[in-house]
Amino acid sequence: MHELGIIFHIIKTVERVGVEHKLSSVSAVSLELGEVSGVVHKELLDCWKWAVKKTELLKDAVLNIETIPARTLCESCQKTYETVQYGRVCPCCGGQQTYLVQGNEINLKEIAVC
Repeated sequence: MHELGIIFHIIKTVERVGVEHKLSSVSAVSLELGEVSGVVHKELLDCWKWAVKKTELLKDAVLNIETIPARTLCESCQKTYETVQYGRVCPCCGGQQTYLVQGNEINLKEIAVC
């Protein structure tokens, strides 16, 4: 369960920002989560609910998750396509020289304060 480790990292980052900006509380944290990041949304939310209760700054904060769709680029035809739907083989030309260009990120997007 790497979701708990991710949550601890996010909390630590937000707490550092909180100290730098003299925040007293955070009401919400927004994440951008890649569609093929390997992170399970429900597990991430469950870990969040458990972990934030143990902090002062984030004890009532909500975690908002936005999904970044996975996109793959075909080196043969230079077109991008939906990774989850088509996998590694380009639906445009059948090429197999492809690589993921987005969709495996985990980005801290926004910290909302009260």
